[in-house]
Amino acid sequence: MPSEIKVPTLPESVSEATVLEWHKKEGDFVRRDETLVDIETEKVVLEVPSPQDGILGALKHDAGDTVQEGDLLAKIEDGDAPADGESSPEDSAPSQNDSSSDSGDRDRHGPAVRALLDEHDIDPSKISGTGKDGRIIKEDVQNYLKSAKQTAPAATSAPKPDTAPKAASDAKPQPLPSITGGRDREETRNAMSRIRQTIAKRLVKAQQTAAMLTTFNEVDMTTVMAMRNQYKKDFEESHGARLGFMSFFVKAVAAALTRFPMVNAFIDGTDVVQHNYADIGIAVSSPRGLLVPILRDADLKSFARIEAEISDFGARAKKAAITMEELTGGTFTITNGGVFGSLLSTPILNPPQSAILGMHKIQERPMAENGEVVIRPMMYLALSYDHRIVDGKEAVQFLVNIKQAVEDPSRLLLEL
Repeated sequence: MPSEIKVPTLPESVSEATVLEWHKKEGDFVRRDETLVDIETEKVVLEVPSPQDGILGALKHDAGDTVQEGDLLAKIEDGDAPADGESSPEDSAPSQNDSSSDSGDRDRHGPAVRALLDEHDIDPSKISGTGKDGRIIKEDVQNYLKSAKQTAPAATSAPKPDTAPKAASDAKPQPLPSITGGRDREETRNAMSRIRQTIAKRLVKAQQTAAMLTTFNEVDMTTVMAMRNQYKKDFEESHGARLGFMSFFVKAVAAALTRFPMVNAFIDGTDVVQHNYADIGIAVSSPRGLLVPILRDADLKSFARIEAEISDFGARAKKAAITMEELTGGTFTITNGGVFGSLLSTPILNPPQSAILGMHKIQERPMAENGEVVIRPMMYLALSYDHRIVDGKEAVQFLVNIKQAVEDPSRLLLEL
C-alpha cells in the first residue's frame, strides 16, 4: 500500500522548516528506514526515513522550499527492487540531450537552476548538463554565462585618442589602470540556513537585552598537563575515553557554581530563577554552525563520563545528529576558542543564561615566580556575565575559584 512522506513533528516553538537535501530521486527504489530527505529547522536537522520498501514517487517540494509540519513531501509507491541487469526508471529516462525530450521544460531542474535560467532568459537546450541523467546544475549555467561573455564580439570601433600635445600645466593626472588579474569579478548570494539565522538572532538578542561585561584571568596549566601526560594511557584503558582538558574545567565550573549560585541563575521578567544543579552547555562546531549540547547534572558526573559525553557530542554534531532535547536548557556554557588558535576573546552570553566561560589557546609565556623568570604553559580565561544579576565581585571570585581548581586539581577531590 502506498505511504505518504510528510514533514515530521517540529520542535516546540518552531512553525516552519526548510527542505535541506533529498538523498533519493523520483523513481528510485528505497528500503524501509532509509533516509530520504533532511529537513532543517531553526535548531536542528531532522532526517525523514522511508516507512516501507518501494518506489519514490514525485517530489512535492524541492531543496530550498519552505514547509510546515504535516506538509506532504512525496509518496512511496508499491514496487520491488530492480533485478540484477534490469534497467531502473533512471536508466530508461530520456537524457537532457535526447531530441524527444522537452528541452524547454525547466521543471526538471532544481530551483536555483530555474532561477538562473529565468533571470538570464536562457534556453536550457543550449546548455550541456553534467548532473545525473544529463540534468543541468547551477555550475553548468554559470560556466555557460562565462563562456558567453568571453566569446562576445569586441567593440568594432573605439574613440580615437587625442594625440595633440598639451602643455604640462594643462595635463590632468590620470588614474592608475585597474588590476583584476584577468578574472571576471563576481559576487554570490546564498540564503542563510535556518540554524545560522537562529544563531544570529540569539547573539543580537544577548547584546541588546543583557548588561554584559567580561572579566579576565589566566591559569597555569602545568599541573593539569603533567597529570594528563602521566595518566592518559591508564585513563583510556580503564574508561574507554580519552583524557582531555575540558573535563577539568567542567568539574571546576560545576564546583564554582555551587559557591556562587547567582552565576547559575537567570532573570525571568522581574524574577530571578536559581538552580540547585549544574547543566553545563559545551559549545561544539558543526558544518551548519555552532551547537551547544548540554551536560546535564555535570556536578554529579565523573571525569570519565564527562569526557565520553563531550566526545560523543562532537562526533554527532558533524553528522547533524544532535537531538533537540540535548540542545534545550542549560544553566551555564563553556566555549573553547583555543582549539582554533584564539589567544583571547570576549564570549557572548547564551540567553537566558547569565554567564559563559571562554577558554583559549595554551601558550608558553615567561612568568615571574619567587623572584625568578620561568616559562609556563598559560591559558587566558574570560568570563562574560550579565551585570544585572551578577555583581563584579562575584564574577571575579567565580573566575578565581576556577583558576585555583585547575592549577591545583586536588582541590576538586577535597571539595575546597
